[in-house]
Amino acid sequence: MSVLVVGMSHHSAPVTLLEQLSMDDTVQNSTTTALISRPSLTEAMIISTCNRLEVYTVTNSFHSGVEDVLGVLSEVSGVPEAELRTYLYVRYADAAAEHMMTVAAGLDSMVVGEQQIIGQVRSSYQDAAERGTVGPGLHSLAQSALHAGKRVHSETAIDDAGASMVTLALEQAMELMGVDTLRGKSALVLGAGAMASLSATHLGRLGVDNLVIANRSRERAERLASHSREAGVAAEVVDFADRAGALARVDIAVSATASGGFTITPEDIDGPVTLADLSLPRDIDDAVALRPGVNLVNIEFLHKQLMEGDSADSQAHRAASAIVAEELQAFSSQQRVREVGPAVAQLRRAANEVTESELERLRSRVPTLGEEEFEAVSRTVHRVVDKLLHTPTVKIKELAAHSETVSVETALEELFGLGRSSVAVDASRLPTRDEISKET
Repeated sequence: MSVLVVGMSHHSAPVTLLEQLSMDDTVQNSTTTALISRPSLTEAMIISTCNRLEVYTVTNSFHSGVEDVLGVLSEVSGVPEAELRTYLYVRYADAAAEHMMTVAAGLDSMVVGEQQIIGQVRSSYQDAAERGTVGPGLHSLAQSALHAGKRVHSETAIDDAGASMVTLALEQAMELMGVDTLRGKSALVLGAGAMASLSATHLGRLGVDNLVIANRSRERAERLASHSREAGVAAEVVDFADRAGALARVDIAVSATASGGFTITPEDIDGPVTLADLSLPRDIDDAVALRPGVNLVNIEFLHKQLMEGDSADSQAHRAASAIVAEELQAFSSQQRVREVGPAVAQLRRAANEVTESELERLRSRVPTLGEEEFEAVSRTVHRVVDKLLHTPTVKIKELAAHSETVSVETALEELFGLGRSSVAVDASRLPTRDEISKET
């Protein structure tokens, strides 16, 4: 039995699809119940936010588990399995554990280091536990992931990385504009999530005179505009479909929607403007940079600068990744020891059964042996067996906990049938249930 993750996020899917799969508490309840009713799945929890939908399960079969999760997601959302496969990613065993830890630490978020996600992971776990769909497998993983996330936030400066990304983007945008302040300038913000909110706040601090905000959900855009006005920055909201018109009357535009399609294309440009793309996948078509008077700042370049350099943010990111790696190693060791435990217990039971059988044979063959003598012989034989088994059973647990130091996987598989495979793959690359059936 191993943990399986099937999910999609702003990295792999458009916002429109994420919104279609978004689940409230009621839907999560019915979905997790449907998941554990499938033959290959025994535990389930779901993390559903505006930027991700991830199903965590414990399965007895990798391929069957993926197919069962896909089937349930398709039934619940109404999205065909073929379309889901295009955007879903799959993580299995250690890769699944690493993914949950990375998510809880905020390292997989659009705003790197944001703290909201760890609370969402905790809530998802607690809700699933109350529904009875979490067992020992997901309980152990969730606790380890939450511990890893807490360590990352308390032991590193990763919380500042997202804000630094916005700061760096706007600094480079202003450098391209040849200004050191945005006083007298107007700005357009596309999106209303965490990165867009940070952008609106920082634009205000830089002195922008007027903010124009557009988002697919006008209600969220109105909320962001209200916050800007409270901070003393004039702000207005336009419909997302009217963003090209708004773009024509601003000096700088920031797009942070992760919509899966371009929010700004060359056809939308009608004059000089500086653009900052803070989304992955990209919001702004790179071809806009070919238009006269257009400057483009791209998040991929910014991310490389922040994470691969020697800045405080890059150091924080490396420190956070090191903590995740350390916690993953500890979790994996605990899991391997837990898995060999039943096999070791079975070995001892088998040895005890053989010992008792041989002692009974001795009693029948030597009927003149007195009870006191027989008890002495019995204690001696049991001590010999215990001593013979002690070192191997202790060593097996040690090897399981530190398998990277000794090549023991094959030996464990042969002795106890404990093969473990770590898998990280896009769902579209996996065979369907029908294809598997044809092969067999």
